[in-house]
Amino acid sequence: MSISELIDLASSNDKNAKSKVALAKLISIVERGGEGARQLGRAIFAKTGNAYVVGITGSPGSGKSTLTDKLITSARVDSRVCVLAIDPTSPFSGGAILGDRVRMNDHVDDDRVYIRSMATRGHLGGLSYSVPEVIRLVDAAGFGLIIVETVGVGQVEVEIAGAADTTVVVVNPGWGDSVQANKAGLMEIADIFVINKADRPNAKETMRDIQSMLDLGIRNDAWRPPIINTIATNGDGIDELYKSICQHGDFVRSTNELVERRNKRDKEDLIRVLKRSLEDIISQGWEDPSIAQLKKRCLDHELDPYSASEQIIKQLFSVSERKT
Repeated sequence: MSISELIDLASSNDKNAKSKVALAKLISIVERGGEGARQLGRAIFAKTGNAYVVGITGSPGSGKSTLTDKLITSARVDSRVCVLAIDPTSPFSGGAILGDRVRMNDHVDDDRVYIRSMATRGHLGGLSYSVPEVIRLVDAAGFGLIIVETVGVGQVEVEIAGAADTTVVVVNPGWGDSVQANKAGLMEIADIFVINKADRPNAKETMRDIQSMLDLGIRNDAWRPPIINTIATNGDGIDELYKSICQHGDFVRSTNELVERRNKRDKEDLIRVLKRSLEDIISQGWEDPSIAQLKKRCLDHELDPYSASEQIIKQLFSVSERKT
């Protein structure tokens, strides 16, 4: 089946197992990269920009997956929901470990829900490199809400803020040093705080801790992140969390912040695609004899690195044109 046929099937109004299979195949094309992924990206781009993206991040063990599972139940009533669960990469297969999908088995047969685990593939930012493309793909397939759950890797988990319209930061009672949390950027990226496992000791202290940090005026925008207590295992606080997500969505739409966030994201995506294209050009022409000669002259100190790089760039594009 061609890419265009898979796109038609994945985005058809007839939502069934076949459309999910088509979407799964398209996501695999994106993850593999190469010309197939570029062809797919060109085909779907005009259909994107409609879905709302919610990022859920927090340290490992904070209960993000269970929270997401319960959130699906509340959100699916209003729109079709896709969950992209970013899992660590298996050291054996190179794929996702699939821990999140195991915890969300209740929604596997739901036509209004699609869950996909994606491997980080060694990327340290908590997100896979292919996540932005997959978000666009799922958007084009007609899902109204996309939930991206990060692997949770500490300070670098703030990357999710660049990919989401609303960022939910999940912490547990006794979350640790608030100064370190602020240093890690969590106070700046959170649109909503969730204190999960709020039935444990120190939940009130954690609430006061976050409120104190917010009172310091670290954020300079008009939105003050609400702090929601949840017990994800039994569903306590989940409806309030979903309500807060909707309220933040209304806020960013009314203040034009949503447009600004998405414009920034589009610019970053353009730079990322441009870098990928340049990397492909370099990889295709790096061993060309004309470039090998320039590299040798640089190694022999006959040519300085700056002059060599300028000439290599010109030669790379020349090689790329010859090959196409």
